[in-house]
Amino acid sequence: MDFEGKTGFAYHSDYLKHDTGRGHPERPDRVRASLQALQTSGFWTELHQITPTPATIDQSCYVHTRAYVDRVKQHCEHEMLLDYDTPVVQESFDVALMSTGGVLRAVDAVMAGTVRNAFALVRPPGHHATPNRSMGFCLFNNVAITARYLQREHGIDKVAIVDWDVHHGNGTQDTFYADASVFFFSIHQSPLYPGSGAVDERGSGDAVGTTLNAPMRPVSGDDAYIEVFKTVLKPALLDFSPDFVIISAGFDAHQLDPLASINMTAEGFGILTDIVTEIAAETAEGRLVSALEGGYSLRGLSESLVAHVERLVHATA
Repeated sequence: MDFEGKTGFAYHSDYLKHDTGRGHPERPDRVRASLQALQTSGFWTELHQITPTPATIDQSCYVHTRAYVDRVKQHCEHEMLLDYDTPVVQESFDVALMSTGGVLRAVDAVMAGTVRNAFALVRPPGHHATPNRSMGFCLFNNVAITARYLQREHGIDKVAIVDWDVHHGNGTQDTFYADASVFFFSIHQSPLYPGSGAVDERGSGDAVGTTLNAPMRPVSGDDAYIEVFKTVLKPALLDFSPDFVIISAGFDAHQLDPLASINMTAEGFGILTDIVTEIAAETAEGRLVSALEGGYSLRGLSESLVAHVERLVHATA
């Protein structure tokens, strides 16, 4: 069967093995609920299944220092907290490599022309992980490693990362703050953890202007987000003209999420998806990969994720 032009879907059952403990928001039930919602959707059979394989340690070091990767491994072996809110178990190191690997395999499928775009249902998330520090439930920065992978192993020149998780993607921003070849956009509630992401954080050196932050007031909703995407993000990305687009797709800006105070709906996330896929179609031949970040209301997450993936499918029709 010819899957060209279809939407890919990457998931591995190993993602359930990262056990964060009772009561932790970033729990295995997040992907269980999301997977069930996708499987009962009307478009599940249209998705091209992608089997993740682990990222290598060398690939993780495209972003992270080797000392940091070794530290993560040691903490997992001894089941020691990586950060005050980031518990791990012995399996967590391998699961984190598989999480990154899920996004890399999605990229491979897009670059091979097997699919036009793809969604990676992965955990643990990654966008708070800096080159040398774990933060906010994150071990390895999946999307940052993927951007470097695109450049180093697929010869892509310019990459855009669109982060709509309700928390600022500080780790991704830190990675590319002085790199003009990667455009990083984050829309996020402010004030909120981790406290970064002000409007005046725009990059450094030759990369000034390739970091774009849109801090949003609590209780902002669909209309405010859509306006930012249409009037701020779209012209900036069209001007940058990326060769590939990655979405850090956190759904914790949903109105039901317990960790934030933004009032996005599932339909709102669908419209944001439409805008980003339109940009990718105009500048990157439609090449786009989306990877799960946050989202801690099981209902809000699963409904938003279904709306998001359905719009990816429609973009390839």
